[in-house]
Amino acid sequence: MSFNLLLASSSPYRAELLKRLRIPFSQASPDIDETPLADETPQAYVLRLAKEKARALHTRHPDSWIIGSDQTCVVDGQPVGKAGTEEKALEQLKRVRGQKITFLTGLCLRSPAGDEYTLTEPFHVHFNELSDEALRRYISIEQPLDCAGSFKVEGLGITLFSALEGRDMNSLIGLPMIGLCELMRQAGLEPLALAEA
Repeated sequence: MSFNLLLASSSPYRAELLKRLRIPFSQASPDIDETPLADETPQAYVLRLAKEKARALHTRHPDSWIIGSDQTCVVDGQPVGKAGTEEKALEQLKRVRGQKITFLTGLCLRSPAGDEYTLTEPFHVHFNELSDEALRRYISIEQPLDCAGSFKVEGLGITLFSALEGRDMNSLIGLPMIGLCELMRQAGLEPLALAEA
């Protein structure tokens, strides 16, 4: 029987990361409500959304292993999502300059039988103390409006930081690859055996 892998995301960033494993996969948007629940912790929020994304596509893809992932930036104990506009991106970056901020990524690998393997991956970012003008210039050039925290670490966003802390920088892009390989092995799947030469 063939192995079917599905990324429950429309994110081109997550797809680029998953391609590194050289395992053929398809991609579909789960279209779920991402509104946080009342009194939901950031950890519970990202893990719930990762599970819901994987579950949302199960009925349409019952023979697939499905990867769900969700990320948030935690500022003052509250989840911060995508800015959507340049003004909100500037507000987000002004709020975190000079601070150490935690990013959390929830990850769920769902089997065709409905078994779920999950984790929450933290990653810490130390932001430089940058001027409003520098932040506006960054936003204007990179347009990180669809990214949690309003930056792209894989691009010019690296100029915003003084230090990075964590086991897998890929989690900042939205798909912790070390964690995904761990979950696959927990599920009895060896990534290297599935990789195409």
